[in-house]
This record gives sequence, C-alpha cells and structure tokens, in this order.
Amino acid sequence: MQSLIKCLALVLTLNSCSEIESITPESPRETPVVQSESTYSVVVEEDIIYAEGLSHQTWNSNSSIAIPLKLDVYTPGNSNENRPAFMFIHGGGFFGGSKRQSQIIDLANYYTSRGWVFISIDYRVKDDFGTIPSEWLDYSDILPDELVDQFLAIYPAQRDAKAALRWVIANANTYNINTDYITVGGGSAGAITAITLGISNQEDFRDEIESAIDPTILATNLDQTYKIQTIVDFWGSKVALDGLQGAYGHQRFDSNDPSLFIAHGTEDPTVPFSNAEELKEIYEATGVPLAYYPIEGAGHGPWNATVNGERLDKLAFDFITEQQALTVE
Repeated sequence: MQSLIKCLALVLTLNSCSEIESITPESPRETPVVQSESTYSVVVEEDIIYAEGLSHQTWNSNSSIAIPLKLDVYTPGNSNENRPAFMFIHGGGFFGGSKRQSQIIDLANYYTSRGWVFISIDYRVKDDFGTIPSEWLDYSDILPDELVDQFLAIYPAQRDAKAALRWVIANANTYNINTDYITVGGGSAGAITAITLGISNQEDFRDEIESAIDPTILATNLDQTYKIQTIVDFWGSKVALDGLQGAYGHQRFDSNDPSLFIAHGTEDPTVPFSNAEELKEIYEATGVPLAYYPIEGAGHGPWNATVNGERLDKLAFDFITEQQALTVE
C-alpha cells in the first residue's frame, strides 16, 4: 500500500507528457526478418478508431457518451508478409499526453524503418471520466484525496490499451503482422500501462464491468486473444498491478511473464527509481529474462540518454531481437 501511495503521489506531478493463447496464422510462418539499420520508408495511417469508450460528466455519473479511441499505425514500405509488431503507449500521468508525442514518433520511425509495424495509441485520461468498477472505486477510498482521480484514471486507460491490442490482433492480416512476435512498451504512465498489459491476465480490466453497464466493450474484438513476448519499460512502475492486487486480490507475476526491458533514471523525482529496483527483484525471483539499465543521475523522461554509448532505442532493439530470436540482417 505504501508503495502504491508513494508512486501515485509522485506520478501526479507529471501533468503533461496467466494462461493466454496467441492467435497464430493457420500455416506457421518463419521467424520475421528485421534490419539492423534504417532501411525502409515509413507509411503512417493516423487516427484509426480502434474502439469506443464511455465518458461521464464525473466518475460514474448517470450521464455519459461514447467517445472514439484512436491509434496510429506505422508500416514499413516493403512487401514483407511476416512482420513483428510493437505497440507503444504514451505517458502523461494519466492526465494527458498524446500518441503523437515527438519522442514516440522518433521511436516509430526507428523501428518501422527496420521492419516492425509500430502502433501508437491514445486512451482515456482523467478528464474523460471513464467507467470505474465498484471494487476499484472502493479501493480508492483508502488513498489520499489528491491521488484518487489519478488512481481511478488508471482503470479505463488499462481497459483501452487491452482493447487496442485486441484490435491489432484482429487486424494482423491487414498489416502482415506475425502475432507470435508482439512487443508492448511505454513511457511513464504508458510504461505502467504496458507493464500491466503484459503481466495481467486477459480478463483483468475487461470483465469487471458488465456489458449492460458499459456496452462499448462489445465492439472491442472480444473474440481475440494475444501473447506479449516483450515489454519495454521506460521509467514506469507496477503501480497498476498493485491496484489490481489491492482491489481484487490478484497477484499476477509468474515465470510465464514476458521478458522485460527497464530503463530508469536514478534521480527520477516523478516515478522513483525504487520502482525499477522492485521490478528487477521480482523478475530475478521468477527467472524471466530482464534487461536493466539504471541511467545514472538522470531524472524523469531521459529519452536521449545513452548507456555505454548506446541510445535506448538501440538497446531495446538488441533486447527485443535477442529475446524473440528475430533474424537481423
């Protein structure tokens, strides 16, 4: 509980910014091939609606409307029919942020030009007042008043990210995605969401609200399942998983979790470095592969940091390709 309150209190300062089965092709495909250098042109489709979500006037008010939830898809300019995918989630303290953040566009171009399909998503934030299940709402009562809105906003954000990934799986053939090679990642609040997306069960943040209360869930590709292979955590935490455990008693970490890449500033005043250390300890205990990069002296959001002369995008590239055994040319 103390770690949950501490993390929420500090992330609040950032106002800008399991058993699952994968869907695989009918005929198994070979391992995807990616390029070590920027090779392909990048084609961008912006503002694709992947779902709708309810937006209330205040938390769980009787008055609500369904708002569109959008994502951008970056595809490499090649004819490959066997591509890995990387879905990225923006930060913003669950109060704001955008899928068009400049650093995310840079990442999208880095990975897409090397052969990935890169997906950047928007999701509901605090002022959208998404629907909250009673257990999540009840658990918020033990938090300090200034943290309640942020904690409540975590739930619809997570629900939307899961809907976005189901959309990716449902549209895999359109973009020639091999769904056996899925990476999710994010920065700050987006990393919190990506970590939870990779660790939680398929039904978490999906089945707690009946469709009679929130019928928008019915149009979110509920027939699709996914298996995430790798999580990229830029200065995030397990705070949403702490909330899941506090509200429902679910502890989801185990030896079947996706491999995890962590980069985190050691002097981060917003999401303390101790959050990275906690995740490292959990992964060492479960034995799941981990890459751990403390960025010495850095604060929150050190996008341009280097470790031993290597940028974070390159370090994550090396980890993803190694863990997924991708063919690199």
